Amino acid sequence: MMPDGVRAFVALKMAPGVEQAVADFIESIRKVTADRGNGIRWTRRDNLHLTLRFLGDGVTAATLERLDDALRDIAAATASFKIEVRGIGAFPNLSRPRVLWVGLESAELQGLANKIERAAVSAGLAPERRAFAPHLTIARTGDLAGWSETRRAIETAVERDFGSTAVEALTLYRSILGRGYPVYEELGRYPFASKNP
Repeated sequence: MMPDGVRAFVALKMAPGVEQAVADFIESIRKVTADRGNGIRWTRRDNLHLTLRFLGDGVTAATLERLDDALRDIAAATASFKIEVRGIGAFPNLSRPRVLWVGLESAELQGLANKIERAAVSAGLAPERRAFAPHLTIARTGDLAGWSETRRAIETAVERDFGSTAVEALTLYRSILGRGYPVYEELGRYPFASKNP
């Protein structure tokens, strides 16, 4: 049984080696800028993921059940694939950052995201209005006091390579917000049908 009225999303997890490389980079930036009080909330290693589709803040159990079936079908028709993890940037840009990200590249990602979008709409959710932009969120910004120092550190790594990851399953998560970091609870894991050599 799925929970009712939850904040939920569909995501891909990265390989442990990639997660560690990104976490090490975050830690190196934090050390450089720790005394600047710049209001940046860095992402913990265990929360790193690629969001394929944010589902909403109050998703019903019935919607999640319908989506659960669709995600099983999508995974059963999908072979594992590789994602290259490289580059650093910000939304909307480094001059006015709200989100800092690590870039993700794979020919298969857009097609998979399109399938999940169709499944989400068929399950009763409103269509996503924003274009899919694959990335790992590594930080969210608040007060930008001291941002110039962090920006300089980020700009030295805009082409940084964090390796590649083989993805072999979709995951449906519940996001529980609190005073600290969000907690992600796995509601369903959907292994892909086959592994590429």
